[in-house]
Amino acid sequence: MATQITPPPLHVEIGYHQYLDNDGNPIVELPESANDLERLRQLLRTMLLVRTFDKRAIALQRTGHIGTYASCYGQEAIGTAIGDLLHPDDVLLPSYRETPAMLMRGATMTDLLLYWGGDERGMNWQQCREDFPVCIPIATQCTHACGVAFAFKYRQQPRVALCTLGDGGTSKGDFYEALNLAGTWKLPVLMLAINNQWAISVPRAAQSGAQSLAQKAIAAGVASEIVDGNDLIALRHRLALALERVRAGEPYLIEATTYRLGDHTTADDASRYRSDEEVCQYQAADPIPRLEKYLQARGAWSEGEAQQCLEQCKAEVEDAVTAYLATPPEPPTAIFDHLYARLPDAYAWQRAQAQQGGQGCG
Repeated sequence: MATQITPPPLHVEIGYHQYLDNDGNPIVELPESANDLERLRQLLRTMLLVRTFDKRAIALQRTGHIGTYASCYGQEAIGTAIGDLLHPDDVLLPSYRETPAMLMRGATMTDLLLYWGGDERGMNWQQCREDFPVCIPIATQCTHACGVAFAFKYRQQPRVALCTLGDGGTSKGDFYEALNLAGTWKLPVLMLAINNQWAISVPRAAQSGAQSLAQKAIAAGVASEIVDGNDLIALRHRLALALERVRAGEPYLIEATTYRLGDHTTADDASRYRSDEEVCQYQAADPIPRLEKYLQARGAWSEGEAQQCLEQCKAEVEDAVTAYLATPPEPPTAIFDHLYARLPDAYAWQRAQAQQGGQGCG
């Protein structure tokens, strides 16, 4: 008689975690980290700085001083939690809205303006130098993260590769292939799927028949959960627990639910495909007022402090803009100088021509 191959029963529950309501009121028992009011004040300041920077960067794009820019308006809490919790020797593989994390890991606002202005020196950070640059292609960073995580495992290093991607990225083959590798090889990789409800003009409901993005990890044997991505306290606690698991060698996926309050990029007009009513509905879940209200209720924040903080943020952003606008452009030869450790001979003559002003290039 042939042996029957019976698959084991599958019982998977995916938890959802939210600690504060939209008005900053606790809806569950809060973790100990929620009592560190000074740290939360610092993180709130980071979120306010990034929002100020975002507005200024959009204005710079509109006036021709930088290229296309991707705002993180409405989802600042996610990048802030990442930047707060990753160790310096971990590796961040971002997409293009993790501005808070990049700033907290050593990039400067001037660096980021250089990058969005088309100058690759903007990704040459002075700290966390193994972090990957901004990834514009969709989901390709997922497989890169598995490669980084495999190196950590091979070297027996207790380090984590944290990869961020949008909801649209979870529909790409790169994402599924990376999940399969992570689950099979038990890689120390954490994938943070940022569900901001829109993949450019395609709504979440039209992207996938899955009830959640987190459940996509089940088939790969990767544990997952859903966290309110506009709740900084929930994000910090759940991300800290997930990083512990990953550091011990268990891959993990978090779906952080949020909303993209602005356009997809400065090349987009979101009013063409979504209503003002929808945006207003999600505006109520804005992560910054939520944290402000929580701190105000505990006497750790006030309207006066908020105004003073905003003024300081504006001054810092303007200093960064001034430094960016005063940065001399690189010479034409720069397009050759960062491609290879040693420039192949086939490109040497092209570089020479560029150095001479492009005379004779055909």
